[in-house]
Amino acid sequence: MEWRVLKISENAACSNMAIDEAISEAVREGKSPKTIRFYTWNPSAVSIGRFQSMREEVNVERCRELGVDTIRRITGGGAVYHDKNGEVTYSVIGNETDFRKGIRESYEEICGWVINGLGQLGIKAEFAPINDIVVNGKKISGNAQARKEGVLLQHGTILYDLNVKKMFGLLNVSKEKISDKMIKNVEDRVTRVLDYSNVTQEGLYEALLSGFTEGKEFFFGNLSEEEKSRAEELSKNTYRSDEWNFSR
Repeated sequence: MEWRVLKISENAACSNMAIDEAISEAVREGKSPKTIRFYTWNPSAVSIGRFQSMREEVNVERCRELGVDTIRRITGGGAVYHDKNGEVTYSVIGNETDFRKGIRESYEEICGWVINGLGQLGIKAEFAPINDIVVNGKKISGNAQARKEGVLLQHGTILYDLNVKKMFGLLNVSKEKISDKMIKNVEDRVTRVLDYSNVTQEGLYEALLSGFTEGKEFFFGNLSEEEKSRAEELSKNTYRSDEWNFSR
């Protein structure tokens, strides 16, 4: 079966998470094909992992002051700051049988598509098990999975730019700890596309699109009307709700 590719779109955090879940349900029910999707976040957002506490991980009041969304993902992992101009995010959704067997192996397969895309910009990236991608030993991409009833969802971010000080201001890190040394420590462990290329954010997307689709049969498609309706319902009733976002 061909891959459906959804071209890059800009969405609020609640919509991004709702779209992923709506597609997952449609794939599970055999109503939609396996899908590759690219997107950005507007406004910027902080997302937390499925099993984290919003209040423990995120400075919610500061986010509200700055108009930054806060959202709980259905995947695991830690708190992530998504700057609307600082990354390109992807989602890959298909039946588990569409991918290599095993969690590590499926991560390596899909992360390989990211690595392929970065390679087209002259950036030599490597897979760092279990779910990171690094360049010269520094993290440039974090990825997370969820599996439910035979369907695999993997989404991840590719860092285009990063404001470490702003990121720390939105997470629950004490002002005393936000020192020059701590910022330098993060900068020593994390890298970004702009450190290696003067490509635009759109250019990064184009490279990733090429890397993800190379060797695949695919078509450019859109969300079905059923997926759109379900995503709107999930966005309103789940992802905008305190019951979901502050459930821990």
